[in-house]
Amino acid sequence: MKKTIEDVVAEAAIRDVQMRYCRACDRMDFELLRACFHADATTEYGIFGGTVDDFIASAEATLPGFMVTTHNTGNQNIVLNGDTALAEHYTVATHRLAADAHGPLRDFITSVRYVDRMECREGDWRIARRVLILDWTRTDPVPDAPPDPGVPRAKRDRSDLSYTLP
Repeated sequence: MKKTIEDVVAEAAIRDVQMRYCRACDRMDFELLRACFHADATTEYGIFGGTVDDFIASAEATLPGFMVTTHNTGNQNIVLNGDTALAEHYTVATHRLAADAHGPLRDFITSVRYVDRMECREGDWRIARRVLILDWTRTDPVPDAPPDPGVPRAKRDRSDLSYTLP
């Protein structure tokens, strides 16, 4: 089936929501994270589910427990149906954990698929319902290697260099 320019624009907007979601998680930008969802959205992440407010509260409590996170989205399948769409985003997320009683410095890596009901309301595509599907996980110890002192370090807030470059 041939796509219209409107279809291509809608798909780009939906993909952009997922990219903003990943950035919001990694920078702990909870305002940006909330903006990925409609106000009445629901989430189902296995260990918890509920409203977008429940999800944001959980993210605010959980994400600071990691030294850094990196969410990478690859395949994105989108099926449009007017002002709604089904979107599936394949994402690998790495969560760095400090050495503690549970183990050495380590990376907890998850491969998930976010399956979304997307809705366009007043010209704005956002998530109306998100279900997380877990494909696999693993934990890898991180060898002790000093970072390159000349490379800017990531910040997990709006002071990150990505927010300040013109």
